[in-house]
Amino acid sequence: MPLPSSLASPAAPAVLISEVGPRDGLQSLAAVMPTTAKLAWIDALHAAGVREIEVGSFVPASRLPQMADVAEVVRHAVTRPGWTVMALVPNLRGAEAALAAGAHKLTLPLSASEAHSQANVRRSRAQMLEELRAIARLRDRVAPGVALEVGLSTAFGCTLQGPVAEDEVVRLAAAAVEAGADEVGLSDTTGMADPAQVRRRFRQVHAAIGRHLGAAHLHNTRGLGLANVLAALDAGVRTFDSSQGGLGGCPYAPGASGNVVTEDLVFMLEAMGLDTGIDLERLMAAREVLRAGLPGEPLHGMTPEAGLPPGFVYADGRRPAGVTTAPEAA
Repeated sequence: MPLPSSLASPAAPAVLISEVGPRDGLQSLAAVMPTTAKLAWIDALHAAGVREIEVGSFVPASRLPQMADVAEVVRHAVTRPGWTVMALVPNLRGAEAALAAGAHKLTLPLSASEAHSQANVRRSRAQMLEELRAIARLRDRVAPGVALEVGLSTAFGCTLQGPVAEDEVVRLAAAAVEAGADEVGLSDTTGMADPAQVRRRFRQVHAAIGRHLGAAHLHNTRGLGLANVLAALDAGVRTFDSSQGGLGGCPYAPGASGNVVTEDLVFMLEAMGLDTGIDLERLMAAREVLRAGLPGEPLHGMTPEAGLPPGFVYADGRRPAGVTTAPEAA
């Protein structure tokens, strides 16, 4: 499978980690992270080598108060060089605000499940495809350099609807490309996927949309997050969403919890010899910034608890300095 267009540059890492903690991670929490703390966390993630980040959602603050500062967050994040700043936009109004704030990439949620679509964005799947067409026209007119991505949520099953037919996932992915999406990623919103299913579904969608296939957004709800990453890798996927500390889930899908932990994902890939461009020690430092901004919020991840093993070497041959590799205090 050819790599997605976003990875075509020789300077790009072998695997692109798209950090979604500031959006998907924070949206499911009762606590609201202060803006100053959020900006400090984002800066720490940039310093760690993260090169794509989803920093928020342009949704009404009455619905998600965690995202009330999203325009300010985008304006800050885009001042940091060398990375792609993404924002989720559920409709045309959100896209207009995101483009005005300077987002590099827009992400539109399109559900493979009709029930989840109604619960998540209060629109049908057909209405969301029309919204995508309108956003694509806006983007083409005012900001043609901005990428437009569709996250095909509940692509592996839905706790509201139940199983999702594979041919429906393929049909919707093709429809999204026809409507103007540059990339279509597949999301295991409710953690129902298994490795065989992940491998099969990504290959089917790639057969239908080719180079437009985007990221894998996989959850660890049932403990299969990293196993599913390996299956997606086997299917040719080279962009993965993850969340620092495993924060996140969809507040409109019962049982949706447990994003893949960025720290564990980066460790696994680097140990396998796959360059992510991310420095694990600086990533651990960013975790402490996150902890300070969300005191008392549980953070997940096995690598931060165990530390980096003796003799660990990054994919590019670097060795850790050993400053932040000690296990976390209980």
